[in-house]
Amino acid sequence: MKAMVLNAAGSPLVAEMRPDPVPAPGELRIRVEACAICRTDLHVVDGELPDLQCPRVPGHEVVGRIDLVGAGAAPELIGRRVGLGWLGHACGHCPYCRALRENLCDSPAFTGYTRDGGFANHVIAHATYVFPLDEFSDPVAAAPLMCAGLIGWRSLRSAGAARRIGLYGFGVAAHILAQICHWQGREVYAFTRPDDEAAQAHARSLGACWAGSSAEKPPVALDAALIFAPVGTLIPLALSAVVKGGRVVCGGIHMSDIPSFGYDLLWHERELVSVANLTRADGHEFLAVARQAGIATKTAVYRLEQANEALSDLRAGRLQGAAVLVP
Repeated sequence: MKAMVLNAAGSPLVAEMRPDPVPAPGELRIRVEACAICRTDLHVVDGELPDLQCPRVPGHEVVGRIDLVGAGAAPELIGRRVGLGWLGHACGHCPYCRALRENLCDSPAFTGYTRDGGFANHVIAHATYVFPLDEFSDPVAAAPLMCAGLIGWRSLRSAGAARRIGLYGFGVAAHILAQICHWQGREVYAFTRPDDEAAQAHARSLGACWAGSSAEKPPVALDAALIFAPVGTLIPLALSAVVKGGRVVCGGIHMSDIPSFGYDLLWHERELVSVANLTRADGHEFLAVARQAGIATKTAVYRLEQANEALSDLRAGRLQGAAVLVP
């Protein structure tokens, strides 16, 4: 198979030919149809996440068809379209797993980070960590749902019943959540980079009732704010934008340093929380919602060999929507 391989953090990916992988007991092999590129992939490639072991094949927003199963996996799975996300495996016996919080597992495996991912023709997955996608006919459109959609959904759930939602960083997760919020009858306020008129127009086209720079105050106080841009300076801005008792949710895996801010921004029972990873229950719940809400993802397709170009476009903010690699 062909794979785009990271041999050292901060270096370009290199195309390699490798033997087709063979699933171990309890695993299956997915022939990749599409793999979206997530900002977390940038953090992996750029060496911003700890304990990265190279060589590594990135990619954790995978859609494809099962073409081989290991011992103990059901043979009838062969041919089915499935999705594979960030959480590749959880131990099942640590205190967090026993409390149904496998997203906080003490001994997890992460697709494209601690095990090889989907920037390749094939990827190996644990059989119980894939999501059935029989009802999704377009693998390219479905690929961004596997992380941007999933972590966005967990972030939105953390906001509770908030009606006025601020989305800081209008990237892939936000463009999915804007549609869900609109479908649910919530108000969306989109915050972008200064003068990013294209992103603001994109947000308004998806139902946002206001879109502006992250440095601006929204026209009304927000019930909750979700931060997807990896920029620590957004936290005090978001706290200043929410009502008393409001909540600010950090949805990313990595963020630049948070500046000091006055206690008055946190007072009045405002809350600042983070979202880490996801559970399989999140995935099944979100995919059902995505079907019901008729989520349409905006994508830009790249060949597998163009992975470095796609990463560069994402890093530079040249995309509206998701970059998707197609082997």
